[in-house]
Amino acid sequence: MRVFEASDIVEIAIRIEENGANFYKFAEQLAKQEEAKKLFAQLAVEEVKHKKIFESIFAKMEKYNPPEGYEGEYSAYLRDYVDNNIIFTKEVMDKELAKVKDTMAALDFAIKRELDSILYYHEIKRFVPAAQHAALDQIIAEERKHFSKLSEVKKQYLA
Repeated sequence: MRVFEASDIVEIAIRIEENGANFYKFAEQLAKQEEAKKLFAQLAVEEVKHKKIFESIFAKMEKYNPPEGYEGEYSAYLRDYVDNNIIFTKEVMDKELAKVKDTMAALDFAIKRELDSILYYHEIKRFVPAAQHAALDQIIAEERKHFSKLSEVKKQYLA
């Protein structure tokens, strides 16, 4: 049985942010409307900032042992979560990106992934030392802002 370390959380969170930045760069190229292009470019930059924050937060977690109800609970949960979740994994990106042909599809894709990211970051909080919760809350707040921005732009296109 593979035991997850804090570095595993780092890799997942960093991958989420890297893939998010890559998607937003793709969406910026795809978008025809100037407002959407600007939004996607801004979100790509913010995802890169989040990646750096995660690298800083989790660099301090090397020896952290999360509280568990039973031995192996932490690693089993994270393994199942990663195996079953569809945040910004390469497989999902490849499959879903093939469907993204216009700004509306890019907005829908991004909104779903931002919500998935928010859920993930809420879930990992219980496996992160309490001293790091404020930084995670900051990233969750940023992801919520992304969700709100994307939702507002989508409303404009639906109007």
